[in-house]
Amino acid sequence: MTTYQTTCPTGPAPTPTVTVKPIVLPAPQRGQDLHVRVSAPLTGTRLPIVLFAHGFGSDLDGYAPLVDHWASHGFVVVQATHLDSKRFAIAADDSRWPHLWRYRVQDMKRILDELKALEASVPGLSGRVDHSRIVAAGHSFGGQTAGILVGLRVTDPQTGTADDLSDSRVMASIQLATAGKGGDELTPFAHESLPWLRDQDFSHITAPGLVVAGDKDDLPLTTRGPAWTTAPYTLSRGNKSLLTVFGGEHFLGGISGYRAAETTDEDSSRVALVQQVTLAYLRHITGIDDTDWQMVRSVLADARALGRLDTK
Repeated sequence: MTTYQTTCPTGPAPTPTVTVKPIVLPAPQRGQDLHVRVSAPLTGTRLPIVLFAHGFGSDLDGYAPLVDHWASHGFVVVQATHLDSKRFAIAADDSRWPHLWRYRVQDMKRILDELKALEASVPGLSGRVDHSRIVAAGHSFGGQTAGILVGLRVTDPQTGTADDLSDSRVMASIQLATAGKGGDELTPFAHESLPWLRDQDFSHITAPGLVVAGDKDDLPLTTRGPAWTTAPYTLSRGNKSLLTVFGGEHFLGGISGYRAAETTDEDSSRVALVQQVTLAYLRHITGIDDTDWQMVRSVLADARALGRLDTK
């Protein structure tokens, strides 16, 4: 009988958190006000920020297994409901549809512009946030959003240009089960329905980053198989790490919610692995503590581990 190693360091003990939602930012140019959720620990100072982008169709209430874990361990987590959310039900013939990917980036930049106001909207949070330590994170479509903030170039399907939409306020990224290259690696369905995936250039990403990919994430969007989602690691430059979750499908065991019906590979040990490795990475990359990250690397070197960690 095979015994699998599942325990990774978790940092300090979790602390109580506070969540405020929705904080409404007027956004007339997008046709819907921007609704934001902020989760933060009740104690601590110089708290770093995680700017989290949900996957296609989700909203600011998603991804509690990750958001709760990060917030209870010392991070301010900011989420928004993007225009592709099921809450808005924007039709494919809506003039905003081809620009959904760009609206997402604009949402994130708006949040960065309004961090002081968002901070003031959470009781007891003012003066406790470190605006110089911001990590962009996201799952699936949200991984593309996070990637753009650190240098991913997406060719606009209408103009044919690939603008630099990165933001110097973001120091690093975490991209979970996100899209790879376009071109002949896309299925006809993806090429037709998701035009913002047709041409992605990862070569301009130089900021540090953690990429999380499931080795069973066989999406209907690509002809390449699960390896497609490793592109942000293999095709970018700079200091990068890749967590491969063994047996992980697109929702990596259930990161999108505690009772998320879309999870096809429900497994609490996979969720725990993603929680622990991402937290260790956040503590490492924001300069809080490097001990857990070094221990994660050691634990995942064991052949019995539930995943593998590569670095470059």
